[in-house]
Amino acid sequence: MPKLYQIFLIIALVHLLPSNSVIVSLDDALDIIKVGKDIVVTLAKAWDIVDDSYDFSDTPTPFIEKTERKLFRKMDAIQKKMETLNSEIHAVGMQTISGFTRYLPDRVKLELRLNDLLDYMTRLNVFYGDYLNYYMKHEEFERLTLEDFAKMVVSHGSGSVRSLVERIHAFISPSGTGFTNTGILDSIANNLKEVEGDMLCTTNQSPQQVLYNLYNSIALTELKGYMMMQFSYMLLKLYNKGNFTREAQIMRNRYEERTNTAIESVRKAMEPASRELWMCDPKKHVKNETYLEITQLLQGYIQNEVDLNPDGTCRETCSEYTYTKSHNCYKNLYCRQQRRCNGKIINCRFFDSDMWVCPADPFSGRRYEYVEYENGHVLGRKQGCQKGAIKVDSWWRWLFWHCSYCFCLCDEQGTYSDRYFNMRSVTADIANNRVVTGLRFVKKNRIIHMQIQEGKLLPRGNIDISTVRWVPVEDYKITDRNIFNGQDYHTLSWEHRSLDLDDLMTDDDHLVTGVRFKQIGSHLNFEIFMTPFNFETGQLIEPLERSIWKDNSNTDVSLKNPRTQLRLTNPDIPIRSPSPSIPDSKTDQYVEFTHTDIDRDAAQTTVPFLDAQEVASLLPVPLGGAGIYHKGRKNFGGFIAPKVITYDFSQHLQSAFPQVEAN
Repeated sequence: MPKLYQIFLIIALVHLLPSNSVIVSLDDALDIIKVGKDIVVTLAKAWDIVDDSYDFSDTPTPFIEKTERKLFRKMDAIQKKMETLNSEIHAVGMQTISGFTRYLPDRVKLELRLNDLLDYMTRLNVFYGDYLNYYMKHEEFERLTLEDFAKMVVSHGSGSVRSLVERIHAFISPSGTGFTNTGILDSIANNLKEVEGDMLCTTNQSPQQVLYNLYNSIALTELKGYMMMQFSYMLLKLYNKGNFTREAQIMRNRYEERTNTAIESVRKAMEPASRELWMCDPKKHVKNETYLEITQLLQGYIQNEVDLNPDGTCRETCSEYTYTKSHNCYKNLYCRQQRRCNGKIINCRFFDSDMWVCPADPFSGRRYEYVEYENGHVLGRKQGCQKGAIKVDSWWRWLFWHCSYCFCLCDEQGTYSDRYFNMRSVTADIANNRVVTGLRFVKKNRIIHMQIQEGKLLPRGNIDISTVRWVPVEDYKITDRNIFNGQDYHTLSWEHRSLDLDDLMTDDDHLVTGVRFKQIGSHLNFEIFMTPFNFETGQLIEPLERSIWKDNSNTDVSLKNPRTQLRLTNPDIPIRSPSPSIPDSKTDQYVEFTHTDIDRDAAQTTVPFLDAQEVASLLPVPLGGAGIYHKGRKNFGGFIAPKVITYDFSQHLQSAFPQVEAN
């Protein structure tokens, strides 16, 4: 069947583009727009093979069979690359659509349209599966079967590929009014503004990436449809069912028009869309997995006045002791029954003379479960006391001086207090073209580190998935030799416990390649490392020489944009919140690590907590920025967490077929 061989040679040409084509380098650059453009050009040239003026009937059969075997062996390898493109883009697109249908039940119009879009894309992909089967095993099927398939693809019936492609396109760029007068990308973009947290929870992508990946999935589906229609017209012409040259040309024109209008639609939807990706609260909080704690930075502590001054007197009141230490343990009273505060004692106050103290498990990190005063005032949650409550009474000295038990805050560095932040630079392997693709907090050797995820940058902003990894954090201890406070790590204390909250954006044509913390006054400040790059080639430009650090060095006394404090009002333990945390900070703010509310938790816990979840896109992407923010709810301590700002791909979306617009 020499002419049937010609048809399958055409399809092979679609896959076997020249070596400088995007198709051959799909592993290097998954650019659906360029793929579609190259296929259109290749199919147009391929039509010459089935033109009546050509006749391969005299071609020796052995030569054809040998070439055919070689062709299909090569085609198998190329097809695997097509499958990689299909699986990556299709999977992300389908998950995005499915996520919307789960989390937008009250937006009926959008939900119905998303379900319809998913249905049409699924039906077209079923056609594509049949097409691959016929294409890869064509010698096993009868001519009538192939002819019937070709007719179904290009028919005017509502279930044909021709009809499905037009319906799918109508979701992106509708031409009518009423129910579908707004493109689905615009509808999604509008809904992202309202339920951004829900979308981030289910898609693990920034709102802009949601739109971009959804478009890629739709564009890939349309490309499959176009390939099948061109193949079908050529097959029908081969079987003498008509000429179909004009139909094929019209189909090409429509594909080019659809592609151009779709690119413009997605670009307009992406430009204003947020590029921020942050993590929602997990379904279940797990210590040292989903969150980390700074421990015993400022902790509620009970001490008698007699031990708060060097003279052992009781002449003052508790409120006079704003900054002192534990000087003694008078007559081995209650002070002997609890762990002593060997650091600073701050901001003491008096509640009542006598109390019952419920000691906590020493391995819990708490000193007390609750404190109940004789007047009925309870600090913390009174939910039973496994160790038994201890009666603690103040006393009088010489009828004139009342030796009161004070409730203070203990600021003590030591074995029980994890209060250290790594200050060493954390950078990707820029010498080997790696960039940062994700962030997370980890704790190692009692030190909080910002860990980076890195991956190799490819042309047009893609990331080589096989190279993506979490870079191990440095393994050192604060007690090691030649390790210094203020240089290798930062120590939180009553005087130095502020953390700046900022979103940092890279300069134009730069990507994030590292992060670190530094100290500005009493504040811990976040910085990003950025490196220039070439979008088309995917190469970092002189990374070892031209990479620079960028920060926001504003302080609370700056004349321009002075920092303001994000105050935590009566904060309880964050994981007790009945509602999920939401971002409540903005750039040019700072938050102070402090203790939980005295009434709610007896000031036993340091807040905010640190969110330890991975902040990285479902499909790894380069970053155009990164930040530190706070999320929480009123009257809860909340979480400090990193955010990533994905690279802005909208600036690179341009018409694939400019000649169509010119005409």
